[in-house]
Amino acid sequence: MSEWTFITRHGLVIAYVAQHPRSTTREIASAIHVTERTVHKCIAELEAEGYVKRRKVGRSNIYRINPRVMLRHDTVRHISVADLLKLLGGGGNVPAGRKRSQHYR
Repeated sequence: MSEWTFITRHGLVIAYVAQHPRSTTREIASAIHVTERTVHKCIAELEAEGYVKRRKVGRSNIYRINPRVMLRHDTVRHISVADLLKLLGGGGNVPAGRKRSQHYR
């Protein structure tokens, strides 16, 4: 039987970053058991869609989650990132979301 998981790589990355905003891609990759290249791709895609904002500090990045963005799939578009992170047990550092998608500054 092949290994599978309920949460996608993107979901795992955003959940980890919510709890560890100063983590490196190497740390994220090690924690969720994927390659650094996969983490870079996930973060780039999450950033392009407004789920994550990356701020450069020296040679490091600090990530910030936008809790108000709604999930993408048709069946869960009513659920915010904040709601998802709370469900996953990682939403303690993310403020509650709103019921419509808004980009943050």
